[in-house]
Amino acid sequence: MISFLSLASFCKLKIFKNVHTIAITTILHISKRDMNTFSQKGGFIMSNKKSKLGVISAVAAGTGTAIYLAQKAKKESGNSIFKKSTIADSSVPNNYRNTERGKYDRNSKGIYYSNGNYEAFAHPEKPEGVDQKNAYIVGSGLASLAAACFLVRDAQMPGCQIHILEAMDLAGGACDGIYDTSRGYVMRGGREMENHFECLWDLFRSIPSIETPGVSVLDEYYWLNKHDPNYSLCRATVNRGKDAHTDGKFNLSQKGCMEIMKLFMTKDEDLYDKTIEDVFDEEVFDSTFWLYWRTMFAFENWHSALEMKLYFQRFIHHIAGLPDFSALKFTKYNQYESLILPMQRYLEDAGVDFQFNTEVTNVVFKFEGDKKIASAIECKVNGQERGIVLTENDLVFVTNGSCTEGTIYGDQDHAPNGDAEVRTSGVWNLWKNIARQDPSFGHPEKFCSDIAKTNWESATVTTLDEKIIPYITDICKRDPRTGNVVTGGIVSCQDSSWLLSWTINRQGQFKDQDKDKVCVWVYGLFTDVPGDYIKKPMKDCTGKEITAEWLYHLGVPEDQIMDLAENSAICVPTMMPYITAFFMPRTKGDRPDVIPDGCVNFAFLGQFAETPRDTVFTTEYSVRTAMEAVYGLLKVDRGVPEVWGSVYDIRELLDSSVKLMDGKSPLEIQLPGPLNALKKPLLKLVKGNVIEKVLRDHNVLKDGM
Repeated sequence: MISFLSLASFCKLKIFKNVHTIAITTILHISKRDMNTFSQKGGFIMSNKKSKLGVISAVAAGTGTAIYLAQKAKKESGNSIFKKSTIADSSVPNNYRNTERGKYDRNSKGIYYSNGNYEAFAHPEKPEGVDQKNAYIVGSGLASLAAACFLVRDAQMPGCQIHILEAMDLAGGACDGIYDTSRGYVMRGGREMENHFECLWDLFRSIPSIETPGVSVLDEYYWLNKHDPNYSLCRATVNRGKDAHTDGKFNLSQKGCMEIMKLFMTKDEDLYDKTIEDVFDEEVFDSTFWLYWRTMFAFENWHSALEMKLYFQRFIHHIAGLPDFSALKFTKYNQYESLILPMQRYLEDAGVDFQFNTEVTNVVFKFEGDKKIASAIECKVNGQERGIVLTENDLVFVTNGSCTEGTIYGDQDHAPNGDAEVRTSGVWNLWKNIARQDPSFGHPEKFCSDIAKTNWESATVTTLDEKIIPYITDICKRDPRTGNVVTGGIVSCQDSSWLLSWTINRQGQFKDQDKDKVCVWVYGLFTDVPGDYIKKPMKDCTGKEITAEWLYHLGVPEDQIMDLAENSAICVPTMMPYITAFFMPRTKGDRPDVIPDGCVNFAFLGQFAETPRDTVFTTEYSVRTAMEAVYGLLKVDRGVPEVWGSVYDIRELLDSSVKLMDGKSPLEIQLPGPLNALKKPLLKLVKGNVIEKVLRDHNVLKDGM
């Protein structure tokens, strides 16, 4: 199928209050006469640092929008991000034969891509002028913390000049995992990872473990998944807890396979603003493949066909692992304790300044010819409007958009609606305010305007005694309290009206979790239809009712369900209106480039920024955008690892084709038109050479063919 055609066609930020003016440290080149002038106007508060440069900041507050006084910044030469790096001496003639020439030239964003371990193991030289810069990072999710880590490690920026502005009172963004004393354990989601998260592992090899002295987070993770490899023993259930016996099969018809192949081969631009429903029909939607796919990645029929294609290409090397999750690896604890806390500790040790309860509402730009310069940050500090004046020498990184913005929290006895607690940081409004200033800053409305199509709900169920455990063990074939792999990934209730899925990762999922308790993560893709036991939409259900629906699909006798839901477990539901917003159909420019064209001191981070070939809803995407942003703005002389090239690997294409067709060779299917007639001549052509060996090694060519 895919492979056959491939063969054929192939110092701390300090906020000082002084009536209506605050000062935040930034670096300005300013003359003595200018100082006197500004001082007379009473607009600035001065601050001295160990530098020959005058250090000054101005922030006006109290009117809703900060009023910024005029500033005179000395222009810095050679600050353009559009210059290419100089590899060879300029005296070398143009006709000099050098096969490496141009290989490390920077693109228009100031970066270049690399592969292999040559650059992966290298430490770049310190970028010129980094000691005179300040960096302001908006948000403290994975992308923001990664950017700060790259600033410290690779850009070698002093930690005290890196300022993280976070609206909440806790770092982590969507990578959460907390014990709420009033509700119980809460995990809004989890993070699946794989070998080829090149940027993620590049980062975590440098982050020290907070549990094991002398080793990195990567070391810990690597050892854990070597000793306790992940795989599922039951991928799906039907008829109230019975094994659906998907048995590793995709159950795709030939027509369904051809539809996937066609999508795989379609150019990106031909898929702009198209939905999955535009490219697939029931031949795919009725298959076990689609059950695997949409429950694992949370794709809906109305989501982006382009994103579906990118996912398929990005993870082509894992097609065989989809049915049993053997392709996946997981952290020891929840994502907050396993990933976020070690990064935060690393950054704090480096002197990075965290400013919580600081909600950024806008970044103001000035435009000078082709240059776009972030000139001011508007924010609210503990509800009070403030601002930060920037120079071209200051760097700004913004996570635009959020999949967990506006999360509504329920509890055991309350549904996540009505007067339930809503946690918001204003991320979508921030992006809208930025986007109004220039078309290159993207179009947030494409992603956040239809919550009926972007929401789903998750819940954390914590068992309180032994009564539910046997039903879990019967399905996943493992005792959940051993500390080892339990479900190995989600178990999908194939006949659930909510399309309910649930998973149990290694316990305890929280470091301080009671060893006798088990934390279960449950989610439903369809939140607006009545359940099979609880005849209400999931979004209207209390934690107890969600537990009851889950117990029903576990096979608990109906006369015991409500008693167990009330007394043997506690459940915290979380409704997330924008959780799949990044899957909405889009066109070119809807997601802004990590470094928009012309930006000299500004970059976007995270799931709604655009980077080539990688896929959203992954930890890798967040870290990749962070690396590109830091390397591009500061011209860090080190390549960003390219996305793993399995889509260009004939071996992976051959393997995935055979696996997708449940072991059938592409040579065994009827190809359209004249292609079918090419089979025999092709086999004659490859007989006895290395191509025949490759085809046999990957089960495309079988005995008797």
